[in-house]
Amino acid sequence: MSNSLPIVVVGGGHAGVEASLSIARMGKKVLLVTQNIESIARASCNPAIGGLAKGHLVKEIDALGGEMGVAADVSGIQFKMLNKSKGRAVWSPRAQIDKILYSNSIKKSIRQQKYISVVEDEIVDFSVDNYRISSVLLKSGEKVHCSALIITTGTFLNGIVHIGNNSFPAGRFGERPSTGLSSTFDSFGFKIGRLKTGTPPRLLMDSVNLDLCKPALGDDTPVPFSFRTDKHFNPPQVMCHLVDTNQNVHSVINNSIHKSALFSGQIKGIGPRYCPSIEDKLVRFADRNSHQLFLEPEWLGSNQIYVNGFSTSLPEDVQLEALREIPALQSVELIRPGYAIEYDYFFPSQLRATLETKNIRGLFFAGQINGTSGYEEAAAQGLIAGINAVLLVQEREPFVLKRSEAYIGVLIDDLITKTIDEPYRMFTSRAEYRLSLRPDTATRRLSLFGHRFGLLSDKQMSSVGSFLNEVEKIKSFLSTTKLVVDEEKIRLDNYLLNPNNSIQSLLSVAPVLNEFSANSIFTAETDIKYKGYVDQERRRSEQLQNIEGVLIPEGFDFSLVKNLSNESREKLIKVCPETLGQASRIAGVTPSDIAMLSIMLKA
Repeated sequence: MSNSLPIVVVGGGHAGVEASLSIARMGKKVLLVTQNIESIARASCNPAIGGLAKGHLVKEIDALGGEMGVAADVSGIQFKMLNKSKGRAVWSPRAQIDKILYSNSIKKSIRQQKYISVVEDEIVDFSVDNYRISSVLLKSGEKVHCSALIITTGTFLNGIVHIGNNSFPAGRFGERPSTGLSSTFDSFGFKIGRLKTGTPPRLLMDSVNLDLCKPALGDDTPVPFSFRTDKHFNPPQVMCHLVDTNQNVHSVINNSIHKSALFSGQIKGIGPRYCPSIEDKLVRFADRNSHQLFLEPEWLGSNQIYVNGFSTSLPEDVQLEALREIPALQSVELIRPGYAIEYDYFFPSQLRATLETKNIRGLFFAGQINGTSGYEEAAAQGLIAGINAVLLVQEREPFVLKRSEAYIGVLIDDLITKTIDEPYRMFTSRAEYRLSLRPDTATRRLSLFGHRFGLLSDKQMSSVGSFLNEVEKIKSFLSTTKLVVDEEKIRLDNYLLNPNNSIQSLLSVAPVLNEFSANSIFTAETDIKYKGYVDQERRRSEQLQNIEGVLIPEGFDFSLVKNLSNESREKLIKVCPETLGQASRIAGVTPSDIAMLSIMLKA
């Protein structure tokens, strides 16, 4: 595989841009192929970055040297930390973004990279030489030789948009689908499925009575995603609004639910269980009298409102009639109706942990093509695919994050070992080591990797080092300083073990703490409060490493392992796990199966 040939990235969405930027920052030439240069990094659905567990992913992308957190900080118009009623490990940052500013920020970063070339075209075929990617064919007829190929087509692969009974080919509303690649993948024996996702209508803000809405405010002290963002972070905190559906809304929808593409049988793909359409909500939660909707501006000064919580494939007139039953929306006008979109995806069990396909070297999949949903999941995969494509071309060791190291590790391990039959979404509950994988520890866990691969500069690593030194200084001070409490001296770190005590209460008696940044104090305090639990997690992780690192040789014949159940044997043959740890997480594979497999591998 020639090191001088470019790596081709197909698709300019969130996965494609992270892949392209990581490759370029590692000093390798990239050809980014997109149908529309203007749509690069477009936030095609909700105008937000982060959220529950997704905010963890953004912090990790940033710690590795990715772009999403930086762009979110530049374009954010409201920042809020979610889940603050629960433990700090599951606090999740989220930002409403200006979609135009966000896309422009990413496009600026791409233009500044001398190793990235962008071409407005479409990949319709590719060639393989001795089981390795060798070239791609553009729709224009040009053949491009390449050292690796990363496919990040999102919802564009054979995409079909549904609005009521009206269906038409599209990758997004107003953008044509990609139709040439699915048959090529099929010819190479890849297993393809269909998934469905959706988006809500966009409203004209001037037609909304905001006086009848409830305000949804951001945090008084907004916290940025990126450790590279200037410490004098002071973004606008634009107000969003809340309204509730009611029985009249539900009656309109229920009376016309047979017209929904989702319920008429028109849509064959499976939709996201954790982000259902409004008609799906009414069926699944029939006892609910109302559902909350978030009215979110799509950019600063926008007259266009995104109705978060009202994803639908109902006909446009039904959408409008239902929304007008909400008092604040009695006179509402639609800018664009909501719609559902069906698209091809590839069963990710066909991938290695590097996101390279198992049967074609140099071919990587990243993003919604792997059955995920969300900008953040896509961006994380794009970053990992980009790094590994370069490492493969340079014949270096692959980069694989463990479940104990990052939410990104959990995401990819879940994709390649579990059955993905609906759009996958990240949740904190999926991470068994979540007490260690806090958003504020992302740089401590991952920045050394980013620096090693050239994604973070020496100056940026110096900033990380200063932060980590501050944290250690605070912890050292707290562990060596005592405070008189109830006539008894107690070490300050022990004092903080009480859930009711905080560093804030120590600032007056230990003024030296005022010299440190709020971020350093937060991390140091959380480290102390979580230490016992984190130590338990680490011990459990160390015990599991005995099987996690046991490699299964490529081409291993699972049919030769005696005493496996039929279900286990079928699942192992289908997934072809790379390690014993991966095998242990496949549904249907039992501990006794793992024991038998372990014996066979040792033999």
